[in-house]
Amino acid sequence: MANSLLPPEERNLTPEQVEALDKRRDLGHTLLVIAGQFTVLAAVLLLWVGQDLSYSPGWAHPMAYYFFLALILIAVFGIAGLALRRGTPRID
Repeated sequence: MANSLLPPEERNLTPEQVEALDKRRDLGHTLLVIAGQFTVLAAVLLLWVGQDLSYSPGWAHPMAYYFFLALILIAVFGIAGLALRRGTPRID
């Protein structure tokens, strides 16, 4: 009998399909961890962004550029990680 707690599309998977599903979810979890690490980095960069934007002349704002790059990477890795992690998690 199939596990009724699983979504209908995951109830009758072959062992190879289950392994591929686990690998996809593991990759999604890894991308979410990377997004979290970039979030910590962005929080630290935020401490310097205001000063960089206030005191650096012209277009020379390296901390602001690094901060915005970190925000873009957080969004990309976070969305990709969430997309790969969708579905019911496995229970270890």
